[in-house]
Amino acid sequence: MLRRLAFIAGLPLLAVVLTGQVDTSRQINPIPFSHAPCRVLDNRPCTPYHCSIFNNGPCIPEIDYPYGQNLQLTIQTVPPDQDAAKYRKPDHDLDSIGDLFAALRSCWSPPPEDAAREGMQMSIRFSFKRSGEMIGSPRVTFATAGVPAHTRTTYLRAINTSLDGCLPLKFTNGLGGALAGRPIAIRYVDNRPLGKTSQQQ
Repeated sequence: MLRRLAFIAGLPLLAVVLTGQVDTSRQINPIPFSHAPCRVLDNRPCTPYHCSIFNNGPCIPEIDYPYGQNLQLTIQTVPPDQDAAKYRKPDHDLDSIGDLFAALRSCWSPPPEDAAREGMQMSIRFSFKRSGEMIGSPRVTFATAGVPAHTRTTYLRAINTSLDGCLPLKFTNGLGGALAGRPIAIRYVDNRPLGKTSQQQ
């Protein structure tokens, strides 16, 4: 009789233990935090770089690449004196992001002054193949507001001509593999002191 009572009394305790084990196993997340699926309405931290409330189901955050340096650079038509070394093309195969940026800066050939606009800015985005060739054509992501269409066309043509004259770049195997397919954003700034005539074009 006592054994039966002890058995019956122990059933709830056993159920609690089993339930606790199940709940604990459900809380284990084998996916690293920054790669875990998440929704924009989640209360927990998540990093969805590209996510929308109109998505059906969870969105997957962008993978954190091993290269920590952001692939964005600004190229000025007239670089500051202290940055002159950053605008010289390396005399060896490109082996680092610094080498890549220097090569891209050295490629820039702006429009002639009579077709330029002081302070004009234009940003593009593109990717490289492992071989150093460009994937597709650069896509314009920003242009100075209020600039006439023909001025934007002039600068985009200058950007394409400058890049075409430098490509393909010569990457080392390591850098080529790390950069292949990764988006690169370049902001071109025409900071030449142009005359009033060119500013009004």
